[in-house]
Amino acid sequence: MAERIPLSLVEGATRRRGCAAAAVVVVFAAAVGGVVGLIAGRLPALIAAGVVAVLFGVLFWGSTRRSVWLEGDSVVARTFGQRSVDLRRADRLELVVTDMRGTRTVGLLVGEGRRTVNVSLAVYAGTGGRELGILVLRRLADILAGSENTAGLVFSQLLVAQLRAEAKGEPAPDRPLYRLASVAPTGRLAQRLKPEAVTRFVASLD
Repeated sequence: MAERIPLSLVEGATRRRGCAAAAVVVVFAAAVGGVVGLIAGRLPALIAAGVVAVLFGVLFWGSTRRSVWLEGDSVVARTFGQRSVDLRRADRLELVVTDMRGTRTVGLLVGEGRRTVNVSLAVYAGTGGRELGILVLRRLADILAGSENTAGLVFSQLLVAQLRAEAKGEPAPDRPLYRLASVAPTGRLAQRLKPEAVTRFVASLD
């Protein structure tokens, strides 16, 4: 059985996220129950609070349970269910930048048929951030270099350039993934960078 290699930028934070989510659910459910109680009485308030707690609890539980890992040549994502995409056979490879309150996440969206998985490569805020480890990026670059999708080689070269920048000790703003994240227009929660733009950017790298 192939080794599972975690693809996470926030290792060790799952428990903290779960505790915070549980606190939010309790407070929100109590607030909804309080409002309903003022209008309709105690029993409807308890029912409303219970329904809200269950619905939002399930949603938060799913978000905290989400994990992504590399297994062989496939990336696997688990939330409520599990889906897997073979990187060598992926028919869709796109770079996605999400912007939430000044924090930008660069992700590689891979798809095969109806299955898609978003692999977060780096997250930046200000002039710093977190990136996937060297060994993980190296493994992803090697697999993408042998992809049947011609875009795989472009993304492989991008990750290799990122590794070179890190090996040289270049600060985050000078690294390829940060530069791509910074040129994405602001004011949009998530956006896919045009493949031709990514190709030109990679070709311009040393």
